[in-house]
Amino acid sequence: MARKDASNLHGAEHVREYRASGGEYGHDWREGSSVLLLTTLGRKSGEPRTNALIYGRAGDDLLIVASNGGTDAPPGWYANLRSRPDAEVQLLDETFAVRARDATAEERPEMWREMTSHWPHYDTYQQRTDREIAVVVLERA
Repeated sequence: MARKDASNLHGAEHVREYRASGGEYGHDWREGSSVLLLTTLGRKSGEPRTNALIYGRAGDDLLIVASNGGTDAPPGWYANLRSRPDAEVQLLDETFAVRARDATAEERPEMWREMTSHWPHYDTYQQRTDREIAVVVLERA
């Protein structure tokens, strides 16, 4: 199904438009990538924080990448998941609970390939930092 191109959306605006349209505007993003909304609880504040993130799949699980553009610090949502792995995902117009975990050393190479097939820039991001960028597995709770 063709959805409205959201390649111009970023940050809070991306989240707002995605929610308001049930993903009709916001799911289809740049360079053929697809986006979900991940809501974590702030590790310090306890407040909900929602981010629009590129995703892939591994069987029934969803995959996201904690790249933060290849900076040396992982994104805030990743730190939140490390503290509280229970989160919520909106995928198009469906919202459901997930439990997050890092891909194992055995899983990561295949899952990394899956994610770079959706967003090849992850390889460039990995070259920018000494930290191993995590592939996060979101399992339905």
